Amino acid sequence: MGRWEGPQQLLASTGADWDRRIFRLQVLAEAGARLRFADTWAKAEPRSPHALALLANVQALRAMIAGPNGGRSLMHEAWATCRTALEVWPHDVAPLVVMLALLRTHAPDRATLRHVWAEIKHRDPWNREAHHEVVTYLFQRYHGRPGEAMWWAEEQASIAPQGLPIAVLPLVVIAEAHRSRQEKDQTAYGLTIHPWIDCPQIDPVLERWWRYRAPGPHAGFADDANYLAHALSFANRHSEAAEVFDAIGPYATRVPWSYCGQAEDLFLRHRAWAYSPPRRRHP
Repeated sequence: MGRWEGPQQLLASTGADWDRRIFRLQVLAEAGARLRFADTWAKAEPRSPHALALLANVQALRAMIAGPNGGRSLMHEAWATCRTALEVWPHDVAPLVVMLALLRTHAPDRATLRHVWAEIKHRDPWNREAHHEVVTYLFQRYHGRPGEAMWWAEEQASIAPQGLPIAVLPLVVIAEAHRSRQEKDQTAYGLTIHPWIDCPQIDPVLERWWRYRAPGPHAGFADDANYLAHALSFANRHSEAAEVFDAIGPYATRVPWSYCGQAEDLFLRHRAWAYSPPRRRHP
């Protein structure tokens, strides 16, 4: 409908909760990419940090949809909006996370990446979404070298304070590596051979995040919990996965389940196995 009063109130009420602010901006941007309410709001309130942050997310998403060629001018537009947003609210982490996404998609400049990363670390050193953007940048299908994403993910997971979902990053890299191998050669790398059978990265996620996590879930909890449930399930650790499925509830995510087949079928099947009484007798 082109109305921006609802997003305005939502983002204002979120305040400096960077984790939830970034999540809400991303959700709003998915609608804003097709509609014009973000553009209208930014024109009506050109010095609003919330309007500018949302417009930056919307413009970046449009640039990503357009691709590396057609989206180049849109990328510059989004980058300029990010800079304006930071001038209005210098402490805001959200525009910097948008910059990371733009670098991943359109400008593989590591010097700029390091600069943006340093700015984020200064404001919110363990920002979940920023860590996910950097590790995605380091995937081989973007700008990383072989093994670089895993090295960085394991380093970050090892130094992050206990209870933070940064510990999940190595599972994200493993899932991406599996997806990539499947995409290249489905016949030589089947579902019967997968990296979760003997996966040393699972236990650190349980020890460093899951068992010490905050009582209230962070904004991206469903994504992180699904990565853990998926890894435990494919490692045949179904009794341990039951607790994770309990916490997920109805909030299944397509990734990473879709990397191994039909996402909905796999989620429901492994959840049923986790809840089956014989498997729950021996925790």
